[in-house]
Amino acid sequence: MSVSAPAQEAVLTHGVMSAAALSADDVLRDLGVDAAEGLSGEDVVRRQARFGPNAVATHHARVFPVLWHQLRSPLLGLLLAAAVASFLVGERSDAVIIGVIVSASVGLGFVNEYRAEQAAEALHSQIRHQTVVLRDGRPTLVDVTALVPGDVVELRLGDIVPADLRLLRVTGLACDESVLTGESLPVDKNLAAVAAGTPLAELSGCALMGTVVRTGSARGVVVATGARTEFGKIAAGLDTHPLDTEFQVGLRRFSLLLVYVAGALTTSIFVINVVLHKPVIDALLFSLAIAVGITPQLLPAVVSTSLAAGSRRMSRRKVLVKRLVCIEDLGDVDVLFTDKTGTLTMGRIEYMRAVPTDGHGVEAVVRWGLLSTENAARDAQDVGGNPLDQALWRSPAAAGERAALDGYTQVAMLPFDHERRMVSVLVRDRDGRSSLVTKGAPETVLDRCVEVPPEARAALAAEFAAGNRVVAVATRPVDPGKRTVEPDSERELSLAGLLVFLDPPKPDAATALRRLSGLGIAVKVVTGDNAAVAAKVCHDLGLPDAGAMTGSEVDALDDAQLAEAITRTTVFARVSPEAKARIVHAQRLSRGGVAFLGDGVNDALALHAADVGISVDSATDVAKDSADVILLEKDLNVLADGVAEGRRIFANTIKYVLMGTSSNFGNMASAAGASLFLSFLPMLPSQILLNNLLYDSGQLAIPTDNVDEEQLRKPSHWDIAFIRRFMISFGPLSSVFDFVTFGVMLWVFHSGPAQFRSGWFVESLATQTLVIFAIRTRRVPFFRSHPSLPLTLAALGVVLVGTVLPATPLAHALGFQPLPGAFFAALVGMVLAYLVLIEIGKRLFYGAVAVAPPVPRHYADRRHLRRRAGRFSTAAPRATPADDPPTLR
Repeated sequence: MSVSAPAQEAVLTHGVMSAAALSADDVLRDLGVDAAEGLSGEDVVRRQARFGPNAVATHHARVFPVLWHQLRSPLLGLLLAAAVASFLVGERSDAVIIGVIVSASVGLGFVNEYRAEQAAEALHSQIRHQTVVLRDGRPTLVDVTALVPGDVVELRLGDIVPADLRLLRVTGLACDESVLTGESLPVDKNLAAVAAGTPLAELSGCALMGTVVRTGSARGVVVATGARTEFGKIAAGLDTHPLDTEFQVGLRRFSLLLVYVAGALTTSIFVINVVLHKPVIDALLFSLAIAVGITPQLLPAVVSTSLAAGSRRMSRRKVLVKRLVCIEDLGDVDVLFTDKTGTLTMGRIEYMRAVPTDGHGVEAVVRWGLLSTENAARDAQDVGGNPLDQALWRSPAAAGERAALDGYTQVAMLPFDHERRMVSVLVRDRDGRSSLVTKGAPETVLDRCVEVPPEARAALAAEFAAGNRVVAVATRPVDPGKRTVEPDSERELSLAGLLVFLDPPKPDAATALRRLSGLGIAVKVVTGDNAAVAAKVCHDLGLPDAGAMTGSEVDALDDAQLAEAITRTTVFARVSPEAKARIVHAQRLSRGGVAFLGDGVNDALALHAADVGISVDSATDVAKDSADVILLEKDLNVLADGVAEGRRIFANTIKYVLMGTSSNFGNMASAAGASLFLSFLPMLPSQILLNNLLYDSGQLAIPTDNVDEEQLRKPSHWDIAFIRRFMISFGPLSSVFDFVTFGVMLWVFHSGPAQFRSGWFVESLATQTLVIFAIRTRRVPFFRSHPSLPLTLAALGVVLVGTVLPATPLAHALGFQPLPGAFFAALVGMVLAYLVLIEIGKRLFYGAVAVAPPVPRHYADRRHLRRRAGRFSTAAPRATPADDPPTLR
């Protein structure tokens, strides 16, 4: 196809805004593509080289951003600056030691966080988001990142539009464009060109990247990809790093609390030491080291390591998590909405039988059912084929009717939608007679029929009571000159019969649902199937026989009424995709985390709306594409494993936080108090930093720790008030034993500065490290709650290193002095007494703490836009609008 370079460049340069003002034929001509054939393989290769991947974000693990994440602490910068000043005024050995320890601390955090980023990259690279594209005249599934301008794309219900498209053909298409425009109502689409300069929200002839197909279907040609799309231009201005979850927001709030505490301690300690006429540089370094000591520098590394380890454990259980933060989201779930078909049932739908009505035979019912399909190729394996149609075409009954089907020609078709819940096809036989064939949900088909026999209604009720899936088939003759089908055509039908399908419950679903109930998760079924069928399946699986609501009842409620009705309803039946998404949204506005588990095209909207979208390996491509978590095995127990894993990660992270806020705060407060009566610094800045480095190194094993069962039974949330109370309650207990150590070193061993610092270094490291065994559980440690072996070995190893360090050749350089043997006997006694006191304090503290009510989840602005951007992500460099590509032809 010949094409002028200026016209082509106009479309490619201005993208969808320019294409919207042109007719579909003009856009095809300017792009040099045939709508019936699509691009050739050579065209695709050439255009991919020009435009690059269709991506707006990258998930490549990058060294410098991770390193900057470790270096961006202002306290760390001040400490390094003070160390340089100390070096310049002659305190060179101390400055070098401080520099080495800070570098080791940064390196430790960098290595662990970068490994976690690499794990996230590997995880993301396993995900494939695909779309149906016409290439070389054939429909083909390709990765969305492989699209190029000129590709002809098919859109179906629930699809996320994979690029900016000029529409070529539409059938009842409406798109949810809220991710771009903020408009909550879906936008109807057509083929008409619009005036130049029309606002983005009014481009009715185009479908925009990142938006969702709410109804209908369409075909369109790609006019812009990647950062050149309207979505890409917005996403380019965002931080597309993995989304901040409620968990990460809590981390930031906790860090801010520590900044205030560290600021108060640092200022007071510096002022005290200067007033007491201690060297200004020493006082500054000491106070800054105190601030660094109270800051849990490795908390991001602990969290990242926990998530990476969690993703590996889940992958071994055949659970694919698309983003690491999804693991945290899973742990926060307390309401699960699940579709029935393919999740609670086997999902392998099998045709059972046809139930004809008077005047029709079994063969006729099957034949009409085969004719009323959206797949023009009449192939069960056709891309995007309906599961019920596929089951019918696979059946032996279909084999006997294939010859008879050759005598019919499809003239027109009105596709299925979830408001009508029917598909209608206009066919003509060899004799020129035309018939309208309608197939769909029995309730809606029967409402459009005349004189439905009572026997047919009784047969339908019996099939529903048995839990079988049923579709009704009806026909009527039409004028041979008729060439179109409209919704008004679906009237005065004659019921031909019922097609019955079997989809039995999964044998392991009942066990999985019991486990989820034990985790405090309320399970509710949201299905497009009949209420009686859904209730029968739920009863068989042991779900509560609570009330059921139909889609029409849901539509009659406002959001507040719906949120209240959800609490007393187990089954939502005959609901449209929009209603499913609305139910999920209403629950999200209340409190807690919401997950949706589905496998069909009609589940895609709800999967997008949930905090966590979950699908199964046997799901449709659209459903798997929309989900955050994929269960690679059909054992739904792995979902319970995933929820428990998310809660385990949160519980282990909180262990690190509580330990840091208690022992670290107590030790640093002790240092401030010691400065009041000592004529020397109680610990050198380099010793404080070394203490912090050893302590943090041991805590990297926390992600491996075991978690008590009661901590997994319900979601946990950040509670800064609780953490603050814990710090104020347990910090002084640590200080008590610090001051006991001060007394032992001064009045029992009559220690000088070097030996005093050595004794406090060993005692503070031992108490703040070993206290993890008490803080990690509300039970009695070791007897009723066992720590993991790696955590035990790491904690004991750190204490051992700290104990022997004053006796090593490094002692002098670090300002240490060997300790007398009697000190270690006193140390054992103090550590045991400290742990006993912590246990007593634990019982008093938890006995007095009220259980905080759950809080609503609040996400940052444009959360869904950033989440959607992760779909169009690549590990390779992505194109930018400023690129100046060569000419196509």
